[in-house]
Amino acid sequence: MLTKRIIACLDVKDGRVVKGTQFKNHKDMGDIIELARYYSQNGIDELVFYDIAASARKERISREWVSEVAKNINIPFCVAGGIKSEEDAAELLANGADKISINSPALNDPSLITRLAKSFGVQCVVVGIDSFKDENGNLKVFQYTGDEKTSKNSGKSTLEWVKEVQDLGAGEIVLNMMNQDGVKNGYDLEQLKAVYKICKVPLIASGGAGKMEHFLEAFKLGIDGALAASVFHQKLIDIKELKIYLKNQGLSIRI
Repeated sequence: MLTKRIIACLDVKDGRVVKGTQFKNHKDMGDIIELARYYSQNGIDELVFYDIAASARKERISREWVSEVAKNINIPFCVAGGIKSEEDAAELLANGADKISINSPALNDPSLITRLAKSFGVQCVVVGIDSFKDENGNLKVFQYTGDEKTSKNSGKSTLEWVKEVQDLGAGEIVLNMMNQDGVKNGYDLEQLKAVYKICKVPLIASGGAGKMEHFLEAFKLGIDGALAASVFHQKLIDIKELKIYLKNQGLSIRI
C-alpha cells in the first residue's frame, strides 16, 4: 500500500500567508517562513505554496521567500502561481522548490505541461485544477481564482481537463473543489470519486477538510494525498494526532 500524504496548503499574497472561504474574503494567517517552519517541525509530509495573485496580476513568484523556505524546512515543497515558462520553473527549482504546480497558465497554453515534463521530469510537474460544481452538478474548470474579480469559467469541463493534462504529461493532479473550500464540511466525495476513476497519476484532494474523519473518507476512495489549510492554520486539527488516527484506521501513514 502506498503511503498516504498529508499536505498543508499555504496561499500567499503580497508576501504573507492568507486564507479565504470559497476563494473569497482572504484573511491574514501569518509569516511565510514561520508557518513553513512550524509545519515542517510538526509532522506535515509536504507543503504547497500558492501565490494566489501572481497569475491574475501577471507577476512572478518572489524567488526570495522560496529560497528562504528551502533553507528553513526539511520536507518537500511545491510552488504554484504565475509559472508561464520553463525559465520560471527552472528558477523556482534552482531556489529549492521540489515541484512546481501550474493552473491558469496551463489552461492558456496546454503545451506548457509537456514542455515542463520534458525539461524537468513528470515527477515534479503538478497541475492544479480549480473545479466548480454548478447548480446542475456540472463540473467546470475555473481560472485566475486568486481574486474574485478575475475568477472566470475557462470553458473546460473538469473531467475532460483531467484526462487532457494526463495525456500532456502531468505527474500529479491537485483537485481544488471550489464549492467546498474553507467551509470545513468535508471533501466532495462524489466529485473525487469521478475524478479518481479517470486518474492514472497521483491525485490530491483539496477543499473541505473540517475534521479527521473527512481525511479518512477521502483516503478510502484511493487518492494519494489530502490537502488542507484552514484546519491546520487555525490548529483545529493536530497533525500528529491526525496521522495516528489514520494509521489506527489501517492506512499507510508516515508517523
